[in-house]
Amino acid sequence: MTDPQTPSPDPSPPIAGPHGAPHVPLSPYDPGVPAADAARAFYETMNRRRTVRMFSDRPVTRETIEWVIRAAGTAPSGAHKQPWRFVAVSDAPTKRKIRLAAEEEEREFYERRAPKRWLEDLAPFGTDPDKSFIETVPWVIVVFALKKTDDGGQVYYLNESVGIATGMLLAAAHHAGLATLTHTPSPMNFLRDVLGRPEHEKPYLLIPVGYPADDCIVPKLERKGIDEIAEFVESSEQ
Repeated sequence: MTDPQTPSPDPSPPIAGPHGAPHVPLSPYDPGVPAADAARAFYETMNRRRTVRMFSDRPVTRETIEWVIRAAGTAPSGAHKQPWRFVAVSDAPTKRKIRLAAEEEEREFYERRAPKRWLEDLAPFGTDPDKSFIETVPWVIVVFALKKTDDGGQVYYLNESVGIATGMLLAAAHHAGLATLTHTPSPMNFLRDVLGRPEHEKPYLLIPVGYPADDCIVPKLERKGIDEIAEFVESSEQ
């Protein structure tokens, strides 16, 4: 990162909170429009997000990727341990190493490891062991989950924390006009080896990030409606 110190959203001097722990007054975010309008606008933006496998080699600045990662770093985490590491790769030789290792694992998956039902469920997406997009796309962000803090401390709710941060990263990239893919070659330990990461960092996801190709196509899919994904338990007095 060009600026190693992320600006604090809480510039106020600390005050004593519960059990004497330092706190600061909350600075609420005001979207400037009614809450329902803001929520709908965000939904309409995110509803256009699609997983992409056809990327352009159009450059994306490091500054853009830095802001995307900063957004991911605002995610909540168990006891605020922030147990994530985002390794952003634009170096062509490194991306090639990642591609070759990923394709090796993917061939094993498609030819030997994957159950028949899994392959049937994947068929509509047209996926296969070819991961050439890893070399085409300008950036690959590898997400690592920290099994302990860098100084050896305990972490809590690891998968939940890293999952939330990853979701925020995908949203930030989409908001910036970029396309992404959540790629999960299994096993993924080769990512630690290729990138020289320490043992306490567990590979979590490989995310190509860039602009979609001009001729990009995506599967025709329908998302579940609100009645299928939500239940509301409301007061009878409303």
